[in-house]
Amino acid sequence: MYQVLLVEDDARLAELVTEYLGAYEFKVTVVGRGDQALASFKASPADAVILDLMLPGLDGMQVSRQLRDISKVPILVMTAREDSYDEVSLLEQGADDFVNKPVQPRVLLARLRALLRRAQDKQASNGMVFGALNIATSDRTVTWRGEPALLSNTEYKLLLVLAESAGRVLSRDALLKKMRGIEFDGLDRSIDNSISKLRRKFDDGESEKIKTVWGEGYLFSPSAWN
Repeated sequence: MYQVLLVEDDARLAELVTEYLGAYEFKVTVVGRGDQALASFKASPADAVILDLMLPGLDGMQVSRQLRDISKVPILVMTAREDSYDEVSLLEQGADDFVNKPVQPRVLLARLRALLRRAQDKQASNGMVFGALNIATSDRTVTWRGEPALLSNTEYKLLLVLAESAGRVLSRDALLKKMRGIEFDGLDRSIDNSISKLRRKFDDGESEKIKTVWGEGYLFSPSAWN
């Protein structure tokens, strides 16, 4: 399930978009003000952001610029304007695509899926970069703040699995299945031990990079690696 941050002050439109995308297994978090968008994204990083252009607090262009300063998350802007200057400005401020209002749900879904596919393709071809963390899948090397990170094979696999699902909670069962193809028996503590080792190797005392979500599992926080 993809996580989507919807920044929209029209409550009715936000409800319609949330319901429509929810039917296609998107979990949508709604924020009604532009000046609340960045804090919401930092607290719960999303796989994509759908952003209204006209917002209270900060407009969509300002929000897009703020998001782009900290993340490469796909940004899809909804605009009621039909000015080519605005369209160019949106792209220059970091947006990836836009749709015109009134929004057609099927078009919105298609554009969103296309952005997510492009982001995944780019990630697969270039490895993964989260701030100062670089995971090069081609040669299985990891660098942290410009220095090689010495990881065991298990630690590398675990970091890769977590990073591939950045912003989403993975249970111990899901992690074991992805890494070794086995189910969690309730007793195996290898995942917990490896998480502890990863935390020690990347800990800088500034932010929690791999979060424990009690009762659910672990979450790789993409915005915490700057």
